[in-house]
Amino acid sequence: MAHIAHDPDARPDMRTTHDLRVVLPRTAEVRGDRLFIGGVDVVELAQTRGTALYVMDEAHIRGQLRSLISALRSRYERSEVAYAGKAFTSKAMVALVGEEGGCLDVSSGGELAIARAAGFSMKRVVVHGNNKTLLELVEAIDAGVGRIVVDCFEELERISALATERASTQAILLRIAPGIVADTHEYLQTGGEDSKFGFGIASGAALDAIRRALDAPGVVLKGLHCHIGSQIFALDSFAKAIEVMADLIASVRTETGFITEDLDLGGGLGIAYQAADKPSDVEQFAEVITSAVKREFGARDLPLPLVTVEPGRSIVANAGVTLYTVGAVKEIPGIRTYIAVDGGMTDNIRTALYDARYESILANKADQPRSTLVTIAGKHCESGDVILIDTPLQPAEPGDTLCVFTTGAYNQSMASNYNRQVRPGVVFVKDGIVREVLRRETYDDLMRCEV
Repeated sequence: MAHIAHDPDARPDMRTTHDLRVVLPRTAEVRGDRLFIGGVDVVELAQTRGTALYVMDEAHIRGQLRSLISALRSRYERSEVAYAGKAFTSKAMVALVGEEGGCLDVSSGGELAIARAAGFSMKRVVVHGNNKTLLELVEAIDAGVGRIVVDCFEELERISALATERASTQAILLRIAPGIVADTHEYLQTGGEDSKFGFGIASGAALDAIRRALDAPGVVLKGLHCHIGSQIFALDSFAKAIEVMADLIASVRTETGFITEDLDLGGGLGIAYQAADKPSDVEQFAEVITSAVKREFGARDLPLPLVTVEPGRSIVANAGVTLYTVGAVKEIPGIRTYIAVDGGMTDNIRTALYDARYESILANKADQPRSTLVTIAGKHCESGDVILIDTPLQPAEPGDTLCVFTTGAYNQSMASNYNRQVRPGVVFVKDGIVREVLRRETYDDLMRCEV
């Protein structure tokens, strides 16, 4: 992105922090002119802990998990919530999920290793990935994970062989591509027929995979999985996916006699990144999911399955913010004003990757209106290293604390060391207490793999 296009509709919006409630962590509040999260002054936090810094509202995370579990089980008792670790994983986060009664979705050997180190129950782990390595499959089977989601025929054969060698039986789900194109960014669509994930229905691959799984030694097919995409606002996409899956399950029963015990519907519930966003809440999501399962399975006289959902973004995104210190303020007359900060695409690649949009404020001027229009630039050697383009902000000066909201998901987990930049630390805040869960990297960390 050599040239950064202007947003023709961008204007200073005169909003203060109070007007951004939809994107704020649950415990966020303004005291005087400063932003507090979890009872902690984030300006002081930035000054004492350094920036860039990821800050997570622990009460928000726990509240989101509890709300979704309650919303589902009050409508459909046989349901589970498996937190999608790819959104943000650490031992502290995994432990929190366990404490709140959630399951865990992991998509790599590294995520599984963190879960094991955190003492998470392996029987409550679901393993994902479109190309799991042989080593990752060995690690998952030997760890005793509850489910492995099979993504291709070769993987089914490998799991069968590995389990047979160990004289054990591994429970599996088959990932199905239901042919649903969700209303979201094209990079976040995963449920269509043209996808690297899963077995397509129209091609006949799904039915073939089910037949093979039923005949394979060393595995027991518990059910099916589908995931239509991420950051979805239109909940009818989920209902349509459930209809398609119910049709498949009914035809499979007719063809093979197999009764699906588990139906894993993936994640994808959208959240607010900008003040104007109007996402559905967990109650609406739970109502659509559970009503559709009851309706579609009932219409086909199918036994109701265990239903699992795999939220990630909707649990942690709004809980997290990133703090930066303003460095240079560069005004280019008639073009734009750049505000440079001590981070950028190494701690938030989403803007450069797919033009993600965020809200931000100056945390030390949180009670003031956003009366200027600026572009927040990172410190890295790329013209496209920007975090926010043509965004409203309070008048900025060097030394101010910039707070970018809704960075709890896919920011730390996608962070890099480009330009040999150290990755920021992560702190949880709750009831006025700051808990470091991932320390900031050091230069020694950058060189620890040198030989």
